[in-house]
Amino acid sequence: MKKLEEILECFLDYLTIERGLAQNTIISYRYDLIKYINFLKKNKISSFNQTKKDLVNNYFVFLRKKNLEINSISRNLVAVKMLYRFLLIEGFIKEDITGLIEFPRMSKKLPHVLSLREINLLLDQANFKSNLGLRDQAILELLYATGMRVSELIYLKIEDINMENRMLKCLGKGSKERIIPFGSKADESLRLYLDKVRPKLVKNPNEDILFLNSRGERLSRQGIFYLVKKYVRKAGIEKKVTPHTLRHTLATHLLENGADLRSVQEMLGHSDISTTQIYTHVSRKWVSEEYYRAFPRT
Repeated sequence: MKKLEEILECFLDYLTIERGLAQNTIISYRYDLIKYINFLKKNKISSFNQTKKDLVNNYFVFLRKKNLEINSISRNLVAVKMLYRFLLIEGFIKEDITGLIEFPRMSKKLPHVLSLREINLLLDQANFKSNLGLRDQAILELLYATGMRVSELIYLKIEDINMENRMLKCLGKGSKERIIPFGSKADESLRLYLDKVRPKLVKNPNEDILFLNSRGERLSRQGIFYLVKKYVRKAGIEKKVTPHTLRHTLATHLLENGADLRSVQEMLGHSDISTTQIYTHVSRKWVSEEYYRAFPRT
């Protein structure tokens, strides 16, 4: 009989190979389900066949006692539910005990976005000095212009960029490829980086990754997070800003200026249009705030 951890690895392989989920998603599933397995062991459970509906309900209570947010609890329980579906399909269990359990729904929080004034402050030419500064400018301009995820940007290759047509090829979640346009500002800073900076950073002539660090290697996710934080501080922006904030900001700005919802969905690589629709709520919230800020009769 396979151990709980061995079955978990089979499930994670299934998510990787059969479902094509991204590595970061797999890491999240592993983290959440190891927590569940440890809970089972504390309850003297050594096989998924020994689990009962009441035990899964008790796990929900266990998570609540840890004072986790409802979204974190929901994410943990969704991972458990997906695991049990897999166990049933593969014959590890005879009945899916999670099938009739009602889990709490995740609440969709409105994402934080930057105003156009804040974006202009962040991308101001004066913020970027030295060769690495010019590289950072190209990164920030491209993140805002395309709405790419950090995990997508760090794996961009030179061959993925079509400078003539201002388009790039991006490999997103589930290895889905999409084509994204970018504007003149991003084009200008990218050309400057490619002409003046990247030749000085590259160590291996066969290196095809677009953005390199000072050692001539691919930038890390942490490196991108650090440089966003650095320039947000330089610009005097007091909001909490991450690379994903630039993705949220692009989507909101496009919709505010009349972009078609389906086009924005395609550009961001959302599989479900309801994910894109949240930005219409952000846009309405922003319009409402601007109205009450500016309307003289209050």
